[in-house]
Amino acid sequence: MEAGDKVTMIKDLKVKGSSLVIKIGTKAVVRNINDGKDHQLDCKVDGVGEMMVTAKFVKKANPP
Repeated sequence: MEAGDKVTMIKDLKVKGSSLVIKIGTKAVVRNINDGKDHQLDCKVDGVGEMMVTAKFVKKANPP
């Protein structure tokens, strides 16, 4: 996975500190990859905005 890749959520995710839930199938664009213990992705999530997502909860989206 690289910066600029389009990804899709593979699990419903609760947003920390909020009652918002990101549903399965929600699309996002990877802005930056922060190498570290949990492989965090800095993403722009559709309908939510900028946030960090753990790589194990996304898969690369199929091209249109």
